[in-house]
Amino acid sequence: MSRFGMAIDTKKCVGCQDCVIACQTENKVPNGFCRDWIKTEAQGKFPTIQLEIRSERCNHCSDAPCVSCCPTGASHYHDIGGVVLVNHNECIGCKACISSCPYDARYVHPDGYVDKCTFCIHRVEDGLNPACVSVCPTHCMHFGDLDDPSSHINQLLQSRKYHSLIPEAGTRPNIFYLT
Repeated sequence: MSRFGMAIDTKKCVGCQDCVIACQTENKVPNGFCRDWIKTEAQGKFPTIQLEIRSERCNHCSDAPCVSCCPTGASHYHDIGGVVLVNHNECIGCKACISSCPYDARYVHPDGYVDKCTFCIHRVEDGLNPACVSVCPTHCMHFGDLDDPSSHINQLLQSRKYHSLIPEAGTRPNIFYLT
């Protein structure tokens, strides 16, 4: 069994948005919408202010409330890597998943179904990295199997400090920010 995840090095991310454009291009995301985005967060007070730049997206949670609340089963875990996906043909656009997501990672596609990051599972199944990881000019994004102790992502998480977003939500997110 595998569990896919992503580690993003906040010390290397410069917020260039290449990941956002790559995602929109790869996944034909309509103009005005996005599956990933850049967020900047300042912490502290002058003169010790620290700025964290993060590429954010669906956290592909292991306990995803979007999956458990979906009345049709359209939101589901993919057989490979536990990636959280939406079956567009089964989605009725009720927005229960949007309301339940603490990461605000979903949107209603103009065609009426809910859409979100898929970790570019179509690329991953072909042995490629997600588009966002592939284009990152600073190589700050790392994708892999969190359940494989020898994977690069696991080694990063064992050797660096990191955090996840909104851990108090209890969703067991699979996106980690290296600090």
